[in-house]
Amino acid sequence: MWQEYRQAHPEGYRYSWFCERYQQWRRHLDVVLRQEHKAGEKRFVDWAGATIPVYDAATGEAWPAWLFVSVLGASSYTYAEATCEQQLEAWIRAHIHALEFFGGVPKLVVPDNTRTAVTRACRYDPDLNPTYQELAVHYGMGVVPARPYKPRDKAKAENAVQVVEPWIVAALRNRTFFRLQELNQAIRELLARLNERAFRKRDGSRASLFRSLEKPVLAPLPAERFDMSQWSRATVNIDYHIAFDGNFYSVPYTLVQQVVEVRSTPTTVEIFHKGQRVASHLRGRGRGHTITNGEHRPKSHQAHLEWPPSRMVNWARSIGPHTAQFFQRILNDKPHPEMGYRSCLGIIRLAQQYSAPRMEAAAERALLAQACR
Repeated sequence: MWQEYRQAHPEGYRYSWFCERYQQWRRHLDVVLRQEHKAGEKRFVDWAGATIPVYDAATGEAWPAWLFVSVLGASSYTYAEATCEQQLEAWIRAHIHALEFFGGVPKLVVPDNTRTAVTRACRYDPDLNPTYQELAVHYGMGVVPARPYKPRDKAKAENAVQVVEPWIVAALRNRTFFRLQELNQAIRELLARLNERAFRKRDGSRASLFRSLEKPVLAPLPAERFDMSQWSRATVNIDYHIAFDGNFYSVPYTLVQQVVEVRSTPTTVEIFHKGQRVASHLRGRGRGHTITNGEHRPKSHQAHLEWPPSRMVNWARSIGPHTAQFFQRILNDKPHPEMGYRSCLGIIRLAQQYSAPRMEAAAERALLAQACR
């Protein structure tokens, strides 16, 4: 640019003065809107870039603990927590702990576009992670993700990370931790000092502003903690069960081969189809278990299962001793009792046409003739 300028103006500015004038002009192009935060309105959240090592007491190997940071807009009152990962469960749990630390709920929370918060980033209408959306509904707060590649939308969180890294991460660099709980206890102690530290350019501290401005206007916490859930998808098998977490859960048989949404919590598994809940089960422990609601079976399957071997034998006993012995012989002679179910059911149907004495006489004759079929 300077060379082109000098060609047009041979007696013009020299290079250094040209660059200085150019920088003065360029600084006027990028102006920033100063954000004014209302008390109790917004909470900003983010992951810090720096990590803190936690050591395995047995092997001595270190794994990185990630630092979750949450800050209130008006007071800059800050919360931080170390987590073993950056996955959804850690993200949700850290939010719950932050709200309990603040003792109330702001109107809005502003995250970035991490996958644990936003499933589809969009400048105008982002899609939230369903579990994160449920968390927001449970606590009565809205979620307004920052625009993609616009860190200034969450400048408070960016600033809080820059404050937390030297005041917490750097302060703990010479300490060794073997458990995450020990690390979080040390972080809590440093957080208290950080929040009570006086501001340099204005009166008070983060803690004093929080107590006077934000604490009185935060909405109260709900009576119960959020029961964390996770969402996934599954296809209904031909046996009207879905496979989830190593176990099998039933759905209405009319949904065979359909794709359903699965909402799981530590204690329950709920299954949805097109937004409507179609099944709910207690979550199975272990693997390979089948959890079935009898009402999900078709009528023919229900009728078949209403006749277990014990019930068949008891019915035969009501006809007479020979009929009961005949049924027992059929079931015992097969490699597996279930192979004799149809024979027994066929004889039960015969009883609709013939009297009990005739049935008993036929069973006695069959036993004598060794014709148990």
